[in-house]
Amino acid sequence: MNLNIEKNLAVVMRDGITLKADLYRPAGPAPVPAVVLRLPYNKEQPFLLFLSGDILRVAQAGYVVVVQDCRGTFESEGTFSPYFQEGEDGADTLAWVAAQPWCNGVVGMMGASYYGATQWLAAGESPPALRAMAPFITTDQYHEKWTYQGGAFQLGFMLQWATSTFAIGEVVRRLGRGESGPAELQAALAAADGVARGYHHLPLNDWPALDRLAPYFRDWLAHPDYDDYWRAAAPCDHYEKITAPALNFGGWYDLFLGGTLANYAGMKARGGSAEARRHQRLVIGPWVHGYNGGVYPERNFGMMAHDGVVDVTALQIRWFDHWLKGIDNGVPDELPVKLFIMGRNVWREEQDWPLPDTRFERWYLHSGGGANTAAGDGTLSTTPPQKEPADAYAYDPSDPVPTTGGSTFLPGLFVAANAGPRDQQGVESRGDVLCYTSEPFVQDTEVTGPVQLVLHVISSALDTDFTGKLVDVYPDGRAFILTDGILRARYRHSLSAQSLLKPGEAYELTIDLVATANLFKAGHRMRLEVSSSNFPRFDRNPNHGGVIADAVAVDFVVARNQILHDAAHPSYLILPRVDR
Repeated sequence: MNLNIEKNLAVVMRDGITLKADLYRPAGPAPVPAVVLRLPYNKEQPFLLFLSGDILRVAQAGYVVVVQDCRGTFESEGTFSPYFQEGEDGADTLAWVAAQPWCNGVVGMMGASYYGATQWLAAGESPPALRAMAPFITTDQYHEKWTYQGGAFQLGFMLQWATSTFAIGEVVRRLGRGESGPAELQAALAAADGVARGYHHLPLNDWPALDRLAPYFRDWLAHPDYDDYWRAAAPCDHYEKITAPALNFGGWYDLFLGGTLANYAGMKARGGSAEARRHQRLVIGPWVHGYNGGVYPERNFGMMAHDGVVDVTALQIRWFDHWLKGIDNGVPDELPVKLFIMGRNVWREEQDWPLPDTRFERWYLHSGGGANTAAGDGTLSTTPPQKEPADAYAYDPSDPVPTTGGSTFLPGLFVAANAGPRDQQGVESRGDVLCYTSEPFVQDTEVTGPVQLVLHVISSALDTDFTGKLVDVYPDGRAFILTDGILRARYRHSLSAQSLLKPGEAYELTIDLVATANLFKAGHRMRLEVSSSNFPRFDRNPNHGGVIADAVAVDFVVARNQILHDAAHPSYLILPRVDR
């Protein structure tokens, strides 16, 4: 099918600001339904337009595809302020699209990451034309699971995003308007090239270049609590206003997996229409943020893992065919959940998430007090502990545990080289990493669902972090990360209010390790790593109890942390066992 392409159409917002959009319109009789993508990364970048599906195939399937630069980015007027403008701007854009002669008044939305956020935020305005969405690798709010996790700042992603994406994009925009020059571009490029070194820069809020080009970075650091700043743009607080069914895509190693799962469950429980509550769909592959394949440097999930094989675009077109065109293609009757099971390396359809027949088992931590390193005496079993000594380690913020794989988005030519199922043996040789390992499984054992870690802890510091990491240990010793999490102790009661520790006092903490779907094959072992840092994925806790974004190296305090695991203080993993 031939396509008509129109560039930089003016779309006027309610406050008079003009945003620019490109059209990919199928030749033939009009009007037809439209599918909208809104992004801040430049609508002229081909890779970004195909990150979550082939928009040309969508257009060829009989839809007008509208791609718009967000306010204050590239060809659009105004000032960019992440998240907070996207609800009204999205609703105004959808109303404009629905009123055009080439549109029949029925509109869908699609796109990945931030342009998944533009979908949820627009949907929260209850635009009447919006009938369906297909958000890809995105989240349910922009504090927890995006900017922060468990109260810790997602430094690796946020600094990379602000410097390499937004700061450079803003300079390019200014250059095009004659508002900047080569010197500012060179400075922005240098900051982006040096982001790996920048992770060590202190204090965290000392980035003058970002104050000029991405001033919201300072705002993110100034609001470590989940407060009114974040609530002003939180889809999860407005599910009752969202009436569109959503086809949610995520990745087991994606930054925003927790938010993807939360959107699915939250809309099923609280969606703004019976149709939206009944027709949420979920597809999770073995993917990382920015790479929807299955081949990693140290682990290969096979060709079936790739989004091109599962054909994400075909799934989206079938979704839109039903909800936007009214085609009776069986979409409402299909099982709502499609998961890639790692280890089995197959796709499987399920009735719901979590899987209805899940058995949540407690796997208890044990040791004789020497669980430090993988060579220590830490074990995992389903037997509750009795009288056992605590494990202890020193967390020194000047020497944090290095990030090795997992749900990261760190700089590099190919982000998947730094993310996903990386071998943890190097990390597990550190004395500040406690390792608890099961006996080899005697038969294949599947763990699919949400994972939590309950720890009883004592710290010498006013505040510190605790991390947990679930690992699949191969018979040859390779130890691949499956999922992990963190909790900043001051947020143990609530992400909205801080409460410092009393040194020497015991506390129970619950750490969200998000979720996984993995087959532990017979002969493999399961391992839990416990520590207090994962840098630079997360910022370092200086342990001093003060404002973390203001801390410098002289503020660092070494925390002496203990993990208790006795009859009065059992520490354990909550694992989702599935029999298939």
